[in-house]
Amino acid sequence: MFRWCQDIVLRVSSEEYPVSVFDISLSRRRFSQVVSGIAGLGVAGPGLAGRYARAAGLSALSSVTLRVASFRGMESCLLPALGLDDFPYRVVFSEFSSGNLIAQAISADAVDVGGWSEIPLVFIAAAQARVAVVATTDGPTTDQALMVPAGSSARSVGDLRGKRVGYIRSTTSHYFLIRMLDQAGMSFSDIVPVALGPSQGLTAMQAGSLDAWATYGYVIQRLQAEGSARILESAADILSGHYFIGANPLHLEDDLFRRAVADYIHRVGRAYEILSADKQRWAKIVSPVITVPEPEVLSYLQNQNRPYHPRAWTGSDIEGVEKVARVFVRERLIPGDTDVRKVFSDALSPLLRT
Repeated sequence: MFRWCQDIVLRVSSEEYPVSVFDISLSRRRFSQVVSGIAGLGVAGPGLAGRYARAAGLSALSSVTLRVASFRGMESCLLPALGLDDFPYRVVFSEFSSGNLIAQAISADAVDVGGWSEIPLVFIAAAQARVAVVATTDGPTTDQALMVPAGSSARSVGDLRGKRVGYIRSTTSHYFLIRMLDQAGMSFSDIVPVALGPSQGLTAMQAGSLDAWATYGYVIQRLQAEGSARILESAADILSGHYFIGANPLHLEDDLFRRAVADYIHRVGRAYEILSADKQRWAKIVSPVITVPEPEVLSYLQNQNRPYHPRAWTGSDIEGVEKVARVFVRERLIPGDTDVRKVFSDALSPLLRT
């Protein structure tokens, strides 16, 4: 089963988008050129989720196709591995390396559903992108950190003054690097900031071209497993742990589309409920996909500070995003009149509360 799971995970394009902050001009054709591996998952056998779908009267959704963005080792792998891919609609997964690229893909009408943190959401609002936030996912913040080479003499953020520090623009790493520098009485002007995509940052870190790298995800465990880098400072207490699920607003008027997206979100929630209770199984599923030894993956999962849980968004979620937005306004990265509330849609809220 795990080998099959590994085979269906989509290949990620190594190309990074040359955008200054958030580019809404990318066309659907452009995304079809960049996202290199697209695969469909049709209706499978009658598993638990299939019984849920029939009970919810979702058999009418066979005409719907959802183009879903996923991160490596996340939903595109987990749902099939757990038998939760017996969708009553067609799902086409594409794999991305950061949430800001997923948001751009939705705005370009290349993807229908995907997730990101508070930070891409702020830039979505600033760019007035064609994206609707339809749900919140509570999740861990223990997979976000500022890394330094294993042999680095740096023992605090203050030691990075004048050093080359990589980060991933318009993502959590961008935000928590600003916050870490602020806490150390520093700013971007005190370092040599290097904006890199995830794959470029990993390569630069492994090659010794960076003195530090603000990053996220399983790449942290990968670098630690290689012995090439260590955590200088964790962002666990800086980030809120609120992530968001966005949908393509071009289709939200369609009742069948809304029901399909709500069903998909319910399946994701069920997957994380199952795996949170069996983290050894979780590690076994994703380890071969992300090429990190199973013990390191298991250790990371066991140290998560909160589980993943998708839900309808609330007013407090918006307030959290507004707090993040104020940081980027202060840094003059977004306009002062950016209104994040306009991005939120309650189109799915009734379906997610049932």
